[in-house]
Amino acid sequence: MGWFGKTKKEPGWVVIEVEDDRVSLVHAHFDSPGHGEVLQYSVHPLRDNVALEGIAKDFALERYRCATLLRPKDYQLLLVDAPNVPREELKTAIRWRIKDQLEYHVDDATVDLLDIPVPKDAPPRNHAMYVVAARNEIIQSCIKRFDEAQVPLSVIDIEETAQRNIAALYKDADRGVAMLHFGDAGGLLSVNYQSELVLARRLDISAAQLAEAALDHARELELFERIQLELQRTFDHFERQFTWITLSRLLLGPGSAESGLSTYLADALGVPVQQVDLQDVVGFPEGGMSPDLQSSLFYLVGGALRNETAVL
Repeated sequence: MGWFGKTKKEPGWVVIEVEDDRVSLVHAHFDSPGHGEVLQYSVHPLRDNVALEGIAKDFALERYRCATLLRPKDYQLLLVDAPNVPREELKTAIRWRIKDQLEYHVDDATVDLLDIPVPKDAPPRNHAMYVVAARNEIIQSCIKRFDEAQVPLSVIDIEETAQRNIAALYKDADRGVAMLHFGDAGGLLSVNYQSELVLARRLDISAAQLAEAALDHARELELFERIQLELQRTFDHFERQFTWITLSRLLLGPGSAESGLSTYLADALGVPVQQVDLQDVVGFPEGGMSPDLQSSLFYLVGGALRNETAVL
């Protein structure tokens, strides 16, 4: 759901995340093909809505295109077969198709669509897409919060597309690139093909669980085995569904470099595994960004390296 004013905006996007105890923001843009640049980032303690209002003034956010991210628990990402209808009728047809997959009435849902790439010679009807669905009240509450803080919100995004944007910086010609990142809400495994999202799956293992398990070798090994099993099942499914795409590598998100997970997965999966340091593909202000902060602000960086298309 997006709207744009007539005021000339600064290049790139500012993505703002409001949590229970803090407000974080990242301003980034593409400075060349395949390379992004973070122009500024900041983390502030939150006191009611005052901090958000203060940030809007301090950073003169009216000069920027601003976005935020929904929490994973606040939306569903559904894989559906695309209805064979004209483009202008697609959303109506999709609503009918997903109505039984929602826990609330479809009339109470805000929906948007993400196309999945298909082979050039594939029949038009053999097409799948992702549907993003969220309750209207969640979208309206989000908009209201930013409006009250005088933040000119243009886009409401999701983590899957933010991760897609980062993985796109590592695109590999005509092969697929998988990426796995662990955040507060759990793990997110995605696969890009030609910079577009073709698969996304959640893992019920958070960054905090991995950090805690690092203190107990047996527990850590158990988690590694769970991750490896989930990845192997997903990759086997991917190979059956996308026979025309070969995976080139697995990118492991920042924040897990010291855990040994990269080495473990490379040995167990037989797929090249690359530990991600965003500083290899994204420029940062002087001093760079630590791996822990890269992990914490991962989705904000990805959200700021977005195309023009709105998600919700």
